[in-house]
Amino acid sequence: MEITWLGHSCFRLRGKNVTIVTDPYEDRIGYRLGRVSADIVTVSHNHYDHNNVSAVGGNPRVIKGPGEYEIGGIFITGVQTFHDAESGGKRGPNTAYLIDMDDLVTCHLGDLGHALTAQQVEDMSNVDILLVPVGGSVTITATQAAEVISLIEPRIVIPMHYRTEGLQLEIDPLERFARAMGLKEIKPLPKLSVTRSNLPEETQVMVLDYKTR
Repeated sequence: MEITWLGHSCFRLRGKNVTIVTDPYEDRIGYRLGRVSADIVTVSHNHYDHNNVSAVGGNPRVIKGPGEYEIGGIFITGVQTFHDAESGGKRGPNTAYLIDMDDLVTCHLGDLGHALTAQQVEDMSNVDILLVPVGGSVTITATQAAEVISLIEPRIVIPMHYRTEGLQLEIDPLERFARAMGLKEIKPLPKLSVTRSNLPEETQVMVLDYKTR
């Protein structure tokens, strides 16, 4: 599976037979999505920086909300979470998606805004690759992200939803997460190719570089 970061919380997961795009955004956030197509689009919550489904070509199947889905041999489970620590009282619901594709389970946490419950941790116990928000303000903070990682124990962690030069939203930069995780060096990759056989033995943080595709 090939993973490309398209900015903010938007990734393209390209499998052997199916391409998935997560949380497409409107260009007014500062990033430019460019031309992208997919078979499946997941939307974690109904905010303009995560729900711009019309920007994705290919007539994709759109998944919004908790539940179990099977599309083209891909299994996706939506887990109910919230965009804040008040059960959605401030910013509403959020769905975390577990995507079982090419013998790998990828979890996209969307705009998770609270500590995980024991049941949610159990639901995510078989995650190989974790896409986690780290910018704070409207999501979990860098420190909380580190705690979520320690509970889920994925093999690969890819941070998302943090401030860069292009982003027009006021959230924290990646450096805070790097400090929380004890990272001494950050070397962004243009994309990441992952198979079951090349997963690291222990949790490893992989930072992806943003480029319009």
